Amino acid sequence: MAFYAGRLILHPAMENPTIVVITDRNDLDDQLFTTFARCRDLLRQGPVQADSRTDLRVKLQVGSGGVVFTTIQKFMPEEKGDRHPVLSQRRNIVVIADEANRSQYDFIDGLARHLHDALPNASFIGFTGTPIEKTDANTRAVFGDYISIYDIQRAVVDGATVPIYYESRLAKLELKPSERPKIDPQFEELTEGEEVERKEKLKTKWAQLEAIVGSENRVKIIARDLVAHFEERLAAMDGKAMIVCMSRRICVDLYQELIALRPEWHDPDDDKGGLKVVMTGSAADPADWQPHIRNKSRREALANRFRDASDPFRIVIVRDMWLTGFDAPSLHTMYVDKPMRGHGLMQAIARVNRVFKDKPGGLVVDYLGLADELKQALATYTESGGTGQTAIDQAEAVSVMLEKYEICLGLFHGFDLRPLIAGTAQQRISMIPAGQEFILAQERGKERFFASRQGALRGLRAGGAA
Repeated sequence: MAFYAGRLILHPAMENPTIVVITDRNDLDDQLFTTFARCRDLLRQGPVQADSRTDLRVKLQVGSGGVVFTTIQKFMPEEKGDRHPVLSQRRNIVVIADEANRSQYDFIDGLARHLHDALPNASFIGFTGTPIEKTDANTRAVFGDYISIYDIQRAVVDGATVPIYYESRLAKLELKPSERPKIDPQFEELTEGEEVERKEKLKTKWAQLEAIVGSENRVKIIARDLVAHFEERLAAMDGKAMIVCMSRRICVDLYQELIALRPEWHDPDDDKGGLKVVMTGSAADPADWQPHIRNKSRREALANRFRDASDPFRIVIVRDMWLTGFDAPSLHTMYVDKPMRGHGLMQAIARVNRVFKDKPGGLVVDYLGLADELKQALATYTESGGTGQTAIDQAEAVSVMLEKYEICLGLFHGFDLRPLIAGTAQQRISMIPAGQEFILAQERGKERFFASRQGALRGLRAGGAA
């Protein structure tokens, strides 16, 4: 996107345009600004970031030029119900909206209305991997027809991302009579963009489900299963994991259960420890939540640790932090225990599909039964051009591994493999050159062997210790 913006700025027909890059989250705004700042030589100017509504208006009331980063929320008028004043009538202003989803659609009295009031003659370009409707009518109404389509299936084929594998590990839902439904006080954030009537219905269902999903016995079951599963994953492939819970209470409770099983994962110091909860909060939250509530700079320090593949910080527990706009290529496993659907689900599972060394795929472990939601989301976000299967069930991966393993064994038919099991270390080492000669003596032996070996490894690593 920085290269595209650079071409716009340099094209003579644009007459030194102003580029406005908009997101709807502060963390995404910071991430994009940092990326563009590294491209200042290409842009031939330094991008700027609006830090307030007043600052944004000053930066946009210019005669020409500039690359301005802001969140769409800064286009709110000073008084509720007012129209936003026109900031510029210029036609060579190009608004680039990243994650062009719900915040771009409300033209009645929403942020999109204020944005278009402020820049009535601007051109709008939207980037999104997750349109909110299957027909995508809203996105086209706002931004016009597609300029380019590059969906997740094409990204896998091109090697830009790795496949996503799926494993169901349902945990029994239990609730003691003494356990009462409680609702996360930040429910409003979770249902942002939902209609009021639907939100009220969801609030009741969410509270009931949160109590069941977060019951003491079930959290213990999840913790035991997760520890065993992830340690088996690490035996097959080095990397990191993210756990997604449906409330902050469950995040904290699960953390306590995990460190009870693995005390060595805990450390009160942000610079140490292999397990952390990343969430926001306030002084009004319960006392046992406070160690996990960090300000922006402390959360960013943890993010840097998690991105570092060599750092011992291997497992992070989140509710909604880091589910969008966060890249940690060594992250290969996501444990999902939160109701998600549509674009939110797709954004979350995309955290594990980043290319990293010989990582063959990302694994989504489902504790809540999200298979149908995942299939629907994949159908939506690959039908714009993608074909084939983007998410693969773990059982299929294991089946491929066993098939390739049998082929590999067949190639060694007649070769004595017994020393591999019962021989001394010296005998096992001496088998290597003999085995190489045995394979090379066969027609296309090397090619056939490596094809079967790589297929077996992909199945093994993607499926973990199945």
